[in-house]
Amino acid sequence: MRDLIGDYFSAAEHERIRQAVESAEGQTAGEIVPYAVVASDNYGETAWKGATLAALAAALVAAGLHGLGGFWGVGGFLWLGLPTVLGAATGYLAAARVPWLKRLLVEADVMERRVEHRAALAFIEEEVFFTRERTGILIFVSVFERQVLILGDSGINAKVEPEEWGEIVAGIAAGIAAGEPADALIEGIGKCGELLERRGVEIRPDDIDELTDELRTRDR
Repeated sequence: MRDLIGDYFSAAEHERIRQAVESAEGQTAGEIVPYAVVASDNYGETAWKGATLAALAAALVAAGLHGLGGFWGVGGFLWLGLPTVLGAATGYLAAARVPWLKRLLVEADVMERRVEHRAALAFIEEEVFFTRERTGILIFVSVFERQVLILGDSGINAKVEPEEWGEIVAGIAAGIAAGEPADALIEGIGKCGELLERRGVEIRPDDIDELTDELRTRDR
């Protein structure tokens, strides 16, 4: 099966991201975990929404073109039924395969909840909490939704207010929308390091790399 995330992050960009994490962690006890998915969910319901809307549109157009009076018998079924079926099939495939259309058919709050859920799973999966001073930070990127979440462990949250991540999150999200997720993520990682240093998340003399610096990637 094709690695879809490879369309967004090349091998060279993986290395640049690793170096950015290493550099950002050089001045702080924070352990930054970059994690990217193509999408946080498959949003399977959007295909059926697309099918329903396209079928309705096709039926209305057919009715308007040929007049309701002519839709009796086999001929009527052909004039109205076939466009409706073809419209449904076209709408289903388009909503399932065209990213911008799928995004249009997903309610914003649904998308937000699924990204939050996927980010929470990533936090647990990567054991971001497993540092001696609880200074792990997850930078979660969901490309399809163009959404970014930064989740800090308790040691980070004690010194950095959640809203302070807002500018960094907005910058990475803007980079995704512009088709430059790697550059945006690298810049965001650097800003994370600067913020942690300003907030006094100080590096210890015996500091070690507790969480690996590589970008974690998943198709979903």
